Amino acid sequence: MGTSRIEARRDRRKEEILRSAAKAFRKRGFHGTSTDEIAGALGMTKGNLYYYFRDKEQLLYSCHDHSLNLMLEALQQARGSRNRPEEKLRTLIRKHVEVMIDELGGSAMALDFGSLSPALLKRVIAKRDRYEQGFRQIIAEGAGSGAFAARDPKLAALAILGSINWMARWFRPEGRYSAGEIGEAFADFFVRGLSAPAGGGREAVSGRLRTGRRTRA
Repeated sequence: MGTSRIEARRDRRKEEILRSAAKAFRKRGFHGTSTDEIAGALGMTKGNLYYYFRDKEQLLYSCHDHSLNLMLEALQQARGSRNRPEEKLRTLIRKHVEVMIDELGGSAMALDFGSLSPALLKRVIAKRDRYEQGFRQIIAEGAGSGAFAARDPKLAALAILGSINWMARWFRPEGRYSAGEIGEAFADFFVRGLSAPAGGGREAVSGRLRTGRRTRA
């Protein structure tokens, strides 16, 4: 029990440090932020910080890794559930918005990962690719079941993920809507947008997408 409490306390402290780092990186950028600044915001010395993270690059990597792990966990739960594809997608969109807005103080996934070394960058990209691939598969599952119009799952996934990730540019904590409200709204927009039209219009939509033909109003 004593060991478990120590580990829990250590994990909480690490998350506090990541929140402080993410906030500083968003405000001043990776190169404009010092470990002294991150530690000072928490009342720590730089030496204390290095007990948890070896350097500033590991902090940046850990911000991304923490958020991506949450998204991959949500993806695994969604794909493993017996829910319909549209409900799986809804759940995943809500969770993605929550991670973008609330986790580590907001938008850690949008931090500049280009400053990472090639080895660490490769790890981040690999996890991002796994998440995007799983996201596409849920859309493809919906298209196969007839719940979604037969659009290109890759194109649809990129449109949804790009819109959510752009929140890093415009979201303000003091704004009108909470993370939960924005998540619900985004889930509504995108799931409704993908839904197959009544009366078997899925094939017609697919054909227009492939050929570029338009119907007349």
